[in-house]
This record gives sequence, C-alpha cells and structure tokens, in this order.
Amino acid sequence: MADATHVVLVTGAARGIGRACAKALAGPGIKVYVNDVADSPQLSETLDLVRGRGAEAEALIFNVAEPAAATAGIEKIGRDSSRLDVLVNNAGITSDSLLLRMKEADWDRVLDVNLKGAFTCMRAASKLMLKQQSGRIINISSIVGFMGNPGQVNYSASKAGLIGLTKSAARELASRQITVNAVAPGFIATDMTVGLPEKVQAQMLAQIPLGRFGTAEEVAAVVAFLASDASAYITGQVIHVNGGMLMM
Repeated sequence: MADATHVVLVTGAARGIGRACAKALAGPGIKVYVNDVADSPQLSETLDLVRGRGAEAEALIFNVAEPAAATAGIEKIGRDSSRLDVLVNNAGITSDSLLLRMKEADWDRVLDVNLKGAFTCMRAASKLMLKQQSGRIINISSIVGFMGNPGQVNYSASKAGLIGLTKSAARELASRQITVNAVAPGFIATDMTVGLPEKVQAQMLAQIPLGRFGTAEEVAAVVAFLASDASAYITGQVIHVNGGMLMM
C-alpha cells in the first residue's frame, strides 16, 4: 500500500500503542491523522515521530465517545484527503472496580469510549471506504476480552464487544474489499505497568510463558501487517499478541 498516497487515522495516538501504530504506519506517500481527545505535548511528539519517517501528519482532536464530533472529524478527512485507507481504533480508557462496587457512570464511560467510539468511527470511515471500494479497519481489543479480569468487568466487556463488532463488520464490508480485523494485546510495557510494584509485576510475568512484557512496537508491527497488502485475504480475525499467556 505504499505505491500511492494513502491516508491513515489512528485514534488515541498520543502515546503507547496508538503512538507506536502511527509511527509504524508512517512513510513516504502516506498521510497519518493522529487523533486524541485533546492537544498535548505527547500528541505533538507523535506528530514529530510520524514526520520523521517521511509521512505527512496532522492532529485531529475529538473524543470518540462523542458521536457528532467523531463523525465530523472523519468527514473532515474525506473533505481534505478524499479517501481513508486505514482506520486503527485504538482509543480506550479504564475505570476499574469490582462488579458489586462499580458505578453505572464508570460502566457507561468505558463502554462509550472503547466500544461505542469504535463503532462510531467505523461507521463514518466505512462510508469513505465503500466509495473507494477498499480499506483496512483494525480494532485494538485485549486479552481480557477473552479471559476476563477481576475488577475490570466494564473494560473486559468493551473489549469482548469489539470482537463481535469486528466479525460482523467484516462480513458486511468484505464484498467491497474492506477488511476488518482485531489485535488483542496481552500485558504490554506501558507507563502503567512499569509503575506497578515489583511484586505485582512478578505475579503478572509468572503468567506469561515468554517471561516478559510485550512492547507497543510489537503490537504495532501486527497492526502494520493487517494494514498492508500482505493481509488482503485476512478478515474477521483476531491476532493475539500476548507472549503465550492465552493460546487459542
């Protein structure tokens, strides 16, 4: 997909997996829209990294949990670039609590960002992709969408819901050569995991056969593959990046 100008949108791209995906998908002849809920020094750093790989880059500020704003943001891509080749639905939040203590507002907020936000972006992006009869949609799910995790009923439900959304959309859009897949990371080295107490990190590592946390770049490499022509015959699938913690 590098022989012509291509347009990419990565949501939640200010840091972590989103930033790594934006960087991995960047290159000459490619324009990358990096989205986050607000402008920030971290988002500016992502833009610089993308431009450093020879791509055009533009910040697109909207909250995926606000359907009108998210739809307007993607419609702007259509007006400015006339196409959208790759959508990476990475934006996500957590608000952890045990089931019996979870507030309804925390349930709604996580589902609105992680699941409804992905749906809204997919709906808007698919309109552009249907016109051009091509496209790649990649949803970032999670290992907890398959295994569950105490204290994360809302997050686990949102990530499990993404899998059903992925598979159903893949069936709907395949006739127009639009593929829809998901990536399910396991424990990835982030600011959050690095800051955990050593005892907690050791407990997490004990569950991983490869004996280490994954990196955002390893997740992004799979996303880049799913965004490429090499994956043209893959749709409706979930690729697990978890060091063997869950084998399916």
